[in-house]
Amino acid sequence: MENIYIVLIVVLFALAISDLIVGVSNDAVNFLNSAMGAKVASFKVIMVIAAVGIFIGATFSSGMMEVARKGIFNPQHFYFSEIMVIFLAVMITDVLLLDVFNTFGMPTSTTVSVVFELLGGAIAVSIIKITQSGDLPLSDYINTAKALAIIAGILLSVVVAFSAGAAVQFVTRMFFTFNYDKKLKYLAAIWGGIAITAITYFIVIKGIKEASFMDEEIKLFIHDNTTKIILVCFVGWSVLLELLRMLFKIDILKLTVLAGTFALAVAFAGNDLVNFIGVPLAGFEAFKVFRASGVEADSLLMSSLAGAVKTDTFMLVIAGLIMVVTLWTSKKARKVVKTSLDLSRQNEGEERFGSSYLSRAIVHGSVNANSVANILIPKRLKKFVEKQFDSTEYDERRNAMGNEAPAFDMIRASVNLVVASILISMATSYKLPLSTTYVTFMVAMGSSLTDGAWGRDSAVYRITGVLSVIGGWFLTAFSAFTVAFIIATIIYFGSIYAVFVLLIAAAFLLYRTHVLSKKRTAIELATKDVELEEVDEKAMAKALFTKCTKNVTVSLNEMSDLFSSTLTCFQAENRKELKLKVKDINRINKTIKKYKDNIYKTVKKLQESDIDSSLHYVQVIDYLRESAHSLTYIAKPLFTHLDNNHSPFTPDQFKEISVLKGEVQVLINKVVRMIHKGSYQNLEAIQLDLTATVADLKDLRKKQLRRIKKEKSSTHTSMLYLNFLHETQNLILHLGNVLKAQRDFGNYNNS
Repeated sequence: MENIYIVLIVVLFALAISDLIVGVSNDAVNFLNSAMGAKVASFKVIMVIAAVGIFIGATFSSGMMEVARKGIFNPQHFYFSEIMVIFLAVMITDVLLLDVFNTFGMPTSTTVSVVFELLGGAIAVSIIKITQSGDLPLSDYINTAKALAIIAGILLSVVVAFSAGAAVQFVTRMFFTFNYDKKLKYLAAIWGGIAITAITYFIVIKGIKEASFMDEEIKLFIHDNTTKIILVCFVGWSVLLELLRMLFKIDILKLTVLAGTFALAVAFAGNDLVNFIGVPLAGFEAFKVFRASGVEADSLLMSSLAGAVKTDTFMLVIAGLIMVVTLWTSKKARKVVKTSLDLSRQNEGEERFGSSYLSRAIVHGSVNANSVANILIPKRLKKFVEKQFDSTEYDERRNAMGNEAPAFDMIRASVNLVVASILISMATSYKLPLSTTYVTFMVAMGSSLTDGAWGRDSAVYRITGVLSVIGGWFLTAFSAFTVAFIIATIIYFGSIYAVFVLLIAAAFLLYRTHVLSKKRTAIELATKDVELEEVDEKAMAKALFTKCTKNVTVSLNEMSDLFSSTLTCFQAENRKELKLKVKDINRINKTIKKYKDNIYKTVKKLQESDIDSSLHYVQVIDYLRESAHSLTYIAKPLFTHLDNNHSPFTPDQFKEISVLKGEVQVLINKVVRMIHKGSYQNLEAIQLDLTATVADLKDLRKKQLRRIKKEKSSTHTSMLYLNFLHETQNLILHLGNVLKAQRDFGNYNNS
């Protein structure tokens, strides 16, 4: 029996490593957002500072999370075997849940996830125990007050952080404006002193104070002299920063943002590390008690977990190293950071989220409220505020920087870090359950709103994004509880066999999300290919033509293959393969849509004299997109027909389709070769072929109408066949338009 539990402990630690990886990917947004958004330093410098902070924070970690042992449930009422069921359920759920959120680039709270996983697993085991014995009520097993406090913390952190971020950014921007360079010459040291003092306080209160190696006397000294520490830090930092500015010309804002990045990284690793390894360490501690007791696993109550436990430093060091490696290598971490930056960036552009009814209602309400405020606010005050928030010069500087422009300036970056640090420090000192992820994200959203980053053209999409992230936070709690409840029940009744089946299932799901992430990355890379590199302005139009030619030929080749394979799958009544073809067609549509969405950025880079080049490019992309739409309208009805198990086409119809399929593929191949070579001498011959194919389609329509007249074809099949012929004709016509538009594009660039 003991050997089985040794295996389970190994499984717990293996899951802990996996959890560390997905956890860092999720929480990287907490400490990378401001530095990366303001581009205060190179990517490598930011990562080095964050990595050092993580490693130090991991070493300072208190190591054993109280909530893992006794915060959510009362361990003295559970046997060792039952505790292991709960811990295994928690770790499997946590890995899966965080990986799913990371795959879709959505930041969530690791604290909330682990708390509700513990709650779900513990309630599942408790209900089973009550059903079997009925000795104790559920309230004796579960600490419901802790779960309710966490829920209250979610609501509190969302509202307070957003409001505080918006308010502080308003006051700061009113004082500094967007053109803050002159004021910083005189006030940079004071501003930096305030900011770094807040960050220092954050490190002391939230980080080092709780370190496992800290002496109790030092902790007591910090607690009793907090005000003095703050005053000394403010004076000391202000003087030091002014000296650094005068003697070494150091940019104080950059130093402030980098210091804040380091502080948040330290606090994240020092406090959130236990979200990932607290449960396995609690399981390991329980196993040591079990091994030393000599009592059966089903008879040993875990009262020992209610006491304080220290963690070996070498375990914390190993965990810190894993976190550092993950931070450097994880693409999902950068995706999560990108979501936050996209929602808070100062400029407009491609928006990741669409609009929703709620976001539209909020924007409509805000516009109406603004109209009323404009009437009530005195004109002089209104003009003064508008002057302070005038970002015209700043926007011109950003536009001149092109792709190198930061998402927002360093004033906002420092506000994000300072406000987040203060809120988290205050919550920690008052023992309020505030999520680091929620605070940092909502502060960034509040400050971006104040800065006018959510303009009329982007507000509805940004609000939808924020609402989606917040909705995901509540979904985290519900999903964590539900999945952990189910998994704990399965493990309880399925024993060791269920554990291995669940691990295999979890590995498969992780693989699936990995494949999905790779596909999404491939789409992003494909669409980035159309974006122009920073080349000489005179060569910009030719560079655009070259990239456009490549993207058009690749897209048309894929469409040709999918047109043929879709019809082949339909004829073979292979529903599974046809579904995959529909997904591939959707992928092409998304890729071409990205090309279209990038038109604004592309045209801005071209010279005024290249306006005709822009027009030709837009026409090519429009016709290419219409071609892809036609392919969608061919494939989806075919799949729906097959999915509904309707009658297939008749042999005569399949024979006609087979001939048509060959004609269309030959046509597309001719068009691709002509575009690739850039020689359009035989354009008229291809146009005649296109016209002949359209005429053949009309003849096929007439044949089908005669079949309907003679009742030789069912209603569903007839309508599907006519739709197929119509959309194939549209595909041919759009193909001809792509060819002519690409020819005009080429002639313009060669003239």
